[in-house]
Amino acid sequence: MEALQPSSIKIWPAWLSVLVLSSMYKDCDGTTQAEINKHLEMGRDFLGRGQLQDALSHYHAAVEGDPANYLTYFKRATVYLALGKSKFALMDLDRVLELKPDFTAARLQRGNVHLKQAQLQEALRDYTDVLQENPFNEEALLGQSRVEPAMYDIQLAERYVEMGECSAAIDTITKVIEVCPWASHLRELRADCHVALGDTMSAISDIRSTTKLESDNIVGFLKLSRLLYQLGQAQESLKEIRECLRLDPEHKECFPFYKKVKKVDKFLQDMETAANNKDYTKCVEQAKKVLKEEPTIQMISFLAKQKLCHCYLKSDQLSLSIQSCREALELQKDPYVLCDRAEAYISSEMYDDAIHDYQDALEMDENLQRAKEGLQRARKLQKQAEKRDYYKILGVKRTASKQEIIKAYRKMAQKWHPDNFQGDEKKIAEKKFIDIAAAKEVLTDPDKRSKFDMGEDPLDPEAPNQHGFNPFQHHHFHGSPFQFKFHFN
Repeated sequence: MEALQPSSIKIWPAWLSVLVLSSMYKDCDGTTQAEINKHLEMGRDFLGRGQLQDALSHYHAAVEGDPANYLTYFKRATVYLALGKSKFALMDLDRVLELKPDFTAARLQRGNVHLKQAQLQEALRDYTDVLQENPFNEEALLGQSRVEPAMYDIQLAERYVEMGECSAAIDTITKVIEVCPWASHLRELRADCHVALGDTMSAISDIRSTTKLESDNIVGFLKLSRLLYQLGQAQESLKEIRECLRLDPEHKECFPFYKKVKKVDKFLQDMETAANNKDYTKCVEQAKKVLKEEPTIQMISFLAKQKLCHCYLKSDQLSLSIQSCREALELQKDPYVLCDRAEAYISSEMYDDAIHDYQDALEMDENLQRAKEGLQRARKLQKQAEKRDYYKILGVKRTASKQEIIKAYRKMAQKWHPDNFQGDEKKIAEKKFIDIAAAKEVLTDPDKRSKFDMGEDPLDPEAPNQHGFNPFQHHHFHGSPFQFKFHFN
């Protein structure tokens, strides 16, 4: 039989089409040759349709039925390679060469697998053996030519790592991985370099590749879980640490880390749910639990302080909101946190600070509508503050209810009623009373109050379509040029 020339993942019709047709007899485990042939045929058919797992199942059965058939091991190895299970493929290829040492196709295939795994000495031996049989084998010549440069680059990368030159190490490892894409240890080394440079996402990508290359990579799953947790992705971290525990339920590092991440994730989820349900008291409680449980991981702390910033704002605890927003922004700049703090500044009548935060938010995201609208509103309110502030006139907060506004109006109107004053003081009282009546007019009317909250004075005579406010249409002062009758409405 001629030597086959497959690459590490190609499927070759020459041997796939071969079906060993033998007479009916029982093998040592009771499987008939006809049954073995049927499994081989089914494996070939599923392989041709790309149904690799089904093909693998039939090749398993064929190997169990005839464990001395080197060609069946070879076929199964090819399926393993197509599934990315190089570890099992190597085991089958080793068995093939035990049964048939002169099977050149298997030796070449094994050399290719060793090269891709950066097992370079083993690869070199296999290529050399193939070339002794066939000095002109192009695939073996190509593989052999790649071994020595890869050895040199790996040594160079390791020296770069020892010297702390991570960028150079990454570039060199990347070059090697193009030749040795299944080298898990090289990806781990590159991941360590990415972490050293602060590129956590690239490190995660490399570690995730190692867990796919080695499905039993406990250390890889633990590293991946920790990196995700560092990014504040507690749920994703939880998924990976569970993979670690699936392989070893009592692992001395995975199990305690799992318990911690599970608790923090629960607090984070409860915090988010409370905020969505507008239960701001519970939101604050859960955020504080997160900070108590995990005070050291920057992104976890950011998520908690970000939510404190928001929930304190919504519960009208403005100074606590501003403080939490500042602490969150010290950990990470975020346009939404800036907008929350700007709203807290507006409610605290700190319009310059609000404008500054909205501008910073727009520098980070120029299309953020909330920041655009907020900036416009803050500028209007700043301009408005230079004129009349109806909330200040009545001495109420911007969040005051209509009932609180009417109560404040009555108190202020009684205090500054012009009939209570004489001479120059009466003129001052009349001016105050006009402002008090205007404040009541605006703040008890939902439409006018909404306009005022957006930075527009609905009673400004200079505004379009406005004619000002005339309190003398409703009130009469006794003992003044105007007959004023006061109503506490």
